[in-house]
Amino acid sequence: MTQYPLRIHKKVKLEEARMVVAFSGWMDGGDVSTATLEHLVETSGALPVAEIDPDEFYVYSFPASMEVSALFRPHGAIENGLVQSFETPSNTFYVDKPNRLLLFLGHEPNMHWRKFADCVFEVAANVGVTMIYFVGSVGGMVPHTREPRLFSAVSASRLKDDLETFGVRFTDYTGPVSIVTYMMTQAEQRSIGMASVVAEIPAYVHGRNPRCIAAVTRQISAILGVTGGLDPLRDLVEQWEKRLNEAVEERPELVSHIRKLEEDYDNEIFDTQMGDLKDWLEQQGIRVD
Repeated sequence: MTQYPLRIHKKVKLEEARMVVAFSGWMDGGDVSTATLEHLVETSGALPVAEIDPDEFYVYSFPASMEVSALFRPHGAIENGLVQSFETPSNTFYVDKPNRLLLFLGHEPNMHWRKFADCVFEVAANVGVTMIYFVGSVGGMVPHTREPRLFSAVSASRLKDDLETFGVRFTDYTGPVSIVTYMMTQAEQRSIGMASVVAEIPAYVHGRNPRCIAAVTRQISAILGVTGGLDPLRDLVEQWEKRLNEAVEERPELVSHIRKLEEDYDNEIFDTQMGDLKDWLEQQGIRVD
């Protein structure tokens, strides 16, 4: 019997399995992390095999204003006075046997990162995972009209060669990190490789970003050697970009900034400052740092 808060519904063992991890919250801008994983689950027909009980990993009641504390509380629905649902953060593992995949869709924990990571690694070991990939996103000074740049961090330098063949760039970063970084520090101790595939998404676009979701889905599918299921995403990208371009054209002050972003992007200029655009975004209530 496991000492961790796992609920294992079905035991599955695969040969040299790969795992894809996604978290809502941090590094899920544009829903890139969660939507990519949801797409993989849906198109592969992967079945749930385990879950992590949420109670000891999340803060539900945060002492702050109603607007701030609402970010931490469970979600519920009441209809005509009758309580219909009560939802706490879910953390579910799925298995796609034909593709030798373990898929994990979770919510980054507020506390007890070590124990939470132990739960993830235990399921990975039980299934036979030898390599873990995290998919996600970060906001940046990039245009919505271009394919996003994809960046990676790895748990060991030996993993770089394989990723370089897929055109990812390796990141340089110092600052606040997610549980994914912690997991990378632990992966090698457990004889598991781990890498991230992270899209840089336009900071000025709010809501779900189909272009970046499609880009990350396409990249992780190529890395895993999984085919099919991308056509619906292409249709969503076309519809989304058409609506967004129409909205942007109504904001002349934004159009000029985007044209400069496109020029820098096409010329491989990594200007992460873009002071004028950054000032304009902050005036609109959009922070990029």
